[in-house]
Amino acid sequence: MKKILSGFAILALAACSGVPSDINDDKVFFAFDSAEISDESRESLEQQSLYMKKNPNVNVVLEGHCDERGSTEYNLALGALRASNAAHVLIADGIEPERVKTISYGKERPQYAGTGEEVWALNRNSTTKTVEAE
Repeated sequence: MKKILSGFAILALAACSGVPSDINDDKVFFAFDSAEISDESRESLEQQSLYMKKNPNVNVVLEGHCDERGSTEYNLALGALRASNAAHVLIADGIEPERVKTISYGKERPQYAGTGEEVWALNRNSTTKTVEAE
């Protein structure tokens, strides 16, 4: 019985610590034509950093995405900047740079179908993909 209670206590402490149970597919969102990390996005990235600190076998790829407006070249550059800025937050919070990779999909791989501001806002993001370290 003592071991079971200890296990519950550990689970309760983990839940209280605010460490997410998974960060795969977590997204941080950006304003139109911007790669600036908002306060809300910074908080989300700091939660991702906590997860990575608790799970040293997990690396991430940050995917930069844009909405459908603008040229392909412009959106690839903007997506790269979004992913890079998200990576900088993780690294500044103590995550080793070699554990964080970035890629830009620009507008070439929309995550949400459709058009209009609601869909565009969802597609302006950096999406975290987890990868087990080799």
